[in-house]
Amino acid sequence: MTPTLVRQHLPSTGETSRRDLGARARDWSEIQERMLVPLYEAVYERLEVGTGTRLLGLGCGSGLALLMAASKGAAVVGVEPSSPERLALARERLQPEAWGTRARAGTRLVEGAPGGASDAGTAPYTLVTAFEPIGCLAGDSEGLGDLLAAATPLAERGASVVLVGWGPPERCATTSVLRVATKLAEPLRGTGSWRPALRDDLEEVAQRAGLRPDGSGRVSCPFGYADLDSALKGLLSTGLFDAAIEATDQAQVDKEVTEALHPYQRRDGTVWMPNVFRYLVADVP
Repeated sequence: MTPTLVRQHLPSTGETSRRDLGARARDWSEIQERMLVPLYEAVYERLEVGTGTRLLGLGCGSGLALLMAASKGAAVVGVEPSSPERLALARERLQPEAWGTRARAGTRLVEGAPGGASDAGTAPYTLVTAFEPIGCLAGDSEGLGDLLAAATPLAERGASVVLVGWGPPERCATTSVLRVATKLAEPLRGTGSWRPALRDDLEEVAQRAGLRPDGSGRVSCPFGYADLDSALKGLLSTGLFDAAIEATDQAQVDKEVTEALHPYQRRDGTVWMPNVFRYLVADVP
């Protein structure tokens, strides 16, 4: 079975659907992805990412985390199993022409399973990252487990693996908005429906993958947007509302998410929601 992350649930057939997925990938790249920059920075600082790092990014999306690692001198390879639209944007960011003389040899982006990131001519990876936060969609930990099973054989013994999840619901203001997804998706009640993050989500994934936990941390990642429209586009780009859209319709989801955002809109029109994300560092035995 091809490893997948539970993320892109909207139908991908038809010209309208392709345009929708492309627009949503652009919203992710331009609005939402930057919300996790404090997390990327904290992880890279803790693990001293630099010129000696050979990084494999699972679920690399539109490539911002890879770009940040590459700017520190790391050799990076990204795998995106579920969104060719995001991967196309990552290629734009990481193509050699955008780097000039700073381009790093070995930078690659792979669509599909991590096995495509294997190269007999290169050394094993020293760091594997899975920055797509788990703990909010039913079934997302199983999808991450499949990715890890395919990726960890490509890493050297003792390599670090970083898993990321949402923090406690009471520490995440966005939780109250995400509950809209649960309410509207109630008729489906299956994989892809939002659920509150659990304390041991990351440890359970690491245990099933045969990894050895070696520390964890929490990072403040507030979600800040220029206005309600920007907040709506950013949140919908995550895929966390896909099941709600499938169970109802786009207009209903847009209306209820916008209403849920109103308490977080400030007088100047901006939207601000404090959140905490958690990461776990584990070692490949």
